[in-house]
Amino acid sequence: MNNSEIADALATAHGITKADARKYVDEVFAAISDAAAKGAEVSLSGFGKFKVKDTPAREGRNPATGAAIKIAASKKLTFAPAKAVKDRLNG
Repeated sequence: MNNSEIADALATAHGITKADARKYVDEVFAAISDAAAKGAEVSLSGFGKFKVKDTPAREGRNPATGAAIKIAASKKLTFAPAKAVKDRLNG
């Protein structure tokens, strides 16, 4: 499912235009992205949590040559589903 399909489902369920629904979907994802960029945790009750985690710098290998390379530290966004979502996925 992509953003357009989410917007279509929202428009159908609430009797709004697809353009308005797409705007709302885009704004929700923008708000999540903005909060994550600030390092904040985003908790959506009954759905799950988005957290920013730091990945430390480390040494890796170039798979083509086998040469050692340095991989820079970075941040990544992780998602931990709520119990209700896990239960729905697993039956």
